[in-house]
Amino acid sequence: MPLLQWIENLDRALVVLINNDTDRAWLDPVMTLLRHPYTWIPLYVYMLYLAIRKLEWRAWLFTGCTLLTFAITDSLSAAVMKPFFGRLRPCQDPDLGPLLRDLIDCGGMYGLPSSHAANHFGLAAFWFIAILAITGKKWHWLWIWAAIIGYAQIYVGKHYPSDIVVGGVVGLITGTGAGWLFRRLWPVTQRYTLVYNPPASLR
Repeated sequence: MPLLQWIENLDRALVVLINNDTDRAWLDPVMTLLRHPYTWIPLYVYMLYLAIRKLEWRAWLFTGCTLLTFAITDSLSAAVMKPFFGRLRPCQDPDLGPLLRDLIDCGGMYGLPSSHAANHFGLAAFWFIAILAITGKKWHWLWIWAAIIGYAQIYVGKHYPSDIVVGGVVGLITGTGAGWLFRRLWPVTQRYTLVYNPPASLR
């Protein structure tokens, strides 16, 4: 059996298993909530607060790289890659759709790659690198956060596992690139601060 056909069969089996065969009534509202963008507004507000508190005027660098990461992952996955691959979502597949539970609106026709996975793994990668550079701390929970959102997309029947994997790779590459840019510019902002903020005795 060709590799792509094997992956396709595995994808179809896994999405039915996760969406239908291993479902739990109490998980339905949890998973639908986890994948909703409004759910994570408090987290985004906290990241902005953290950037302003830790970086002060240099928060623009953290915020700008965050927005750049999201803009690239979202536009690349939704506007470029999905039309290019043209792979139907599980819930849009006429053969597979009847086997899945309708937990949410199916959305657009195509699902490869998952924009949710690309966006959140992109943010996780950038934030992990940036926080490590700023504080020296490793926020490993960011990877769990992104993975849970990706799993929720499979659970509700909007994506195959491979959609999540490809989206995650897109996000990791983009977020790592933004992290590289941040680390290159971060020392520049520190030198600027040293030059233009003389000691109190000289003010």
